[in-house]
Order: sequence, then structure tokens, then C-alpha cells
Amino acid sequence: MTEYPAITRRKVIGLMGGLAGGLALHGCTSPSPNSTTGQASDSGSGLESVTVGVVPWIGYSPLYVAEAKGFFDGMLVESKTFNANGDNLASFAAGNLTGQAATNPEVVAQAARGVDYRIIMMADSSLGGDGILARNSVQDIADFKGRKVGVDIGGTSYYLLLQVLKEKAGLSVDDIEVVNMAADAAAAAYQAGTIDIAVTYEPFLSTVGEEQADGRVIIDTSDMPTAILDIYLFQADFVEENPDKVQSFVNGILKGKAFIESDSEEAYKIIGDKLEISPEEVEEQLGGVDLTSLEDNQKVLTGEGASQSLSENLMILSEFLVEQDEIEAPLTAEQVSGLIDSSFITAATEAASDADATEVPPTE
Repeated sequence: MTEYPAITRRKVIGLMGGLAGGLALHGCTSPSPNSTTGQASDSGSGLESVTVGVVPWIGYSPLYVAEAKGFFDGMLVESKTFNANGDNLASFAAGNLTGQAATNPEVVAQAARGVDYRIIMMADSSLGGDGILARNSVQDIADFKGRKVGVDIGGTSYYLLLQVLKEKAGLSVDDIEVVNMAADAAAAAYQAGTIDIAVTYEPFLSTVGEEQADGRVIIDTSDMPTAILDIYLFQADFVEENPDKVQSFVNGILKGKAFIESDSEEAYKIIGDKLEISPEEVEEQLGGVDLTSLEDNQKVLTGEGASQSLSENLMILSEFLVEQDEIEAPLTAEQVSGLIDSSFITAATEAASDADATEVPPTE
């Protein structure tokens, strides 16, 4: 049987009891002594540093590169890695982090529980990096009914399963037999023949899918491109008091993305070191995500020219999570509008447009 590398996907979605318990720490956990927004002063450089909570995930590659290359002008950014997203969410809710990278379900759950933040930009969307393996005997999603499905109930995979069941077959988790196991264990159990269906993600998705002849990837996020989105958010008070630093963060992420495209060899090495995977694995895993461009950020955050705006996505998602008994009430349009601050992406777009306008065309 294949020996799998360490998990590099978002481990815990925190929409169930873990998040409720984690966010309860907001009332009993003291923030770090520097401030309530995870700010610190780096004595060596004289620059202020801010901390952004993440879990290991390939979609945050531009952040890893920007951090290593010093692309955040005027400040230092430290990405603090949590193995469990429940810890990441609790730390942000307690004010111990300046910013955070989170998935859209986590964003909704935090808002529903009163965490005050501002969304400043999109990081990525999963385009095949997450999916479901099924035996050849499983004809379609409707055929999941009554079968054992291996899935991490506390993970991003669980949310994907809920959405797939409802949207593709009109089913719920009550129609299947859920076997709670981590994504790597689910893939191994599927390969061993213990279960017929496994919800997992890269690198397990493609590895097991290729090695197990009796089965295939029955669906992945390339079929549901808005199912799992990764988003950067910052404490609301930090955004209000430090707009220049937030702009520096946005600009730095965009520089990191550009560096991945222009100097992939060095970039893959940086990303691989951060995630403890090889440069070759970095390249492969990047194929399963869409690192959100400046143009797409502008469309999604403002809703101008987007097939679905981020605000629409979050509102629809909140209604779905109410149906699944994960939150008590859906977010209102006013709530969602107040969470999204597109001004920094708009400023970056205008700066890029001005730079293009002033660029001297080559002479013939």
C-alpha cells in the first residue's frame, strides 16, 4: 500500500462543535501583549510585523513567497501555521492574529458568531484539488444512498460532501453511512477496499485515483468551482486604523503570485520548504487550484462582471449552512456587504492600470 506524505490540505473546517468551542475562547483568552490584533515590532529591522494565521495549503503559495522575498513594503508579515483550523479560528477570534486565511464556510461561520473582520481579497479557489473517489459499482452521486462514505467530519471535505449530495442528488448525510476518518485515512481505506466512497484531496486524490483500478474520481471541485474558496481577512479595527499596511499586504500577495509565474523554480523551492513537499509536488498541487488574479479579485469582490460575486456566494452558503444546522440564521445582505472591503483591490487595479498606461511601447 502506498505510504502517503504528511497532510498538506486544510485539516479542520470548524463548522461543527470545534468552531463553536474554539470561538468560545474569545471570551476567556487574553490577546497577545502587543495588541488585540497580533501586531508586534521587529527590533532587528525596525519594521512593524503582523501575523496572519494559516493552515498548510497550496493555495496560500503567494503568501509564502511574498513572506520569504520581503514583498510586503513597510512591514514584516509572518504566516503562523496551525495544524488545526479550529485553533486558527479561535486565535483570530481572540484577537491574537492580525489576519487570517480561511475558507468561505469558515468566513460565514465566524460572521454568524459575531467575529468582526473585513475581507480584503480572495486567495484561491479549488479547481480539482478536492474531490470524491468512488468504486465503479457506484453509478452516480444518487447511488451514494445507503453506502459507507469515508470523510473527515471536522474537515473541509465534509462541507464539500454536503454540497455534492444536495446539489447533485438531492440527498443529505442522513441518506448515507458516514465513516469519520481523516482525508489520508479515507483514501487508504478506499484503496484497501474497506469503503466504496472516500472524500479527500491532493495529494491523496490523484495518487489513489490512479493506483486503484476499480474506481475513479467521480466528482471534484473542477465541477464546482465556487464550492471551496480561500479568502484573506483582517481584524476590522486593524483595517480601519492601518489602511496603508493592508494595501501593502494586498500588493505583496500580488507580487508573490507574479513571482511564481516569472521564477517558478525558486518559487517552488520556497513553497515546498514551507509545506514540506518537493518542488515537483508543488507544481502538481498548484494544478488543482486557481490562484485568484487581480482582475478576478476585482470582479468577485465588487460583483462587477462576475458570474457570482463573493457576497452572493456567502449569502447562498449561509442559507445552506442554516439548512445543515451549522449556524442559526443566514447572513443578511447588509451583514455581508459590511464584511467585504474591496477598496484595496480597487486601488491595486487602478495602480496596475496607471502603470500600463505609462509603459513606453517598444520601438520597431
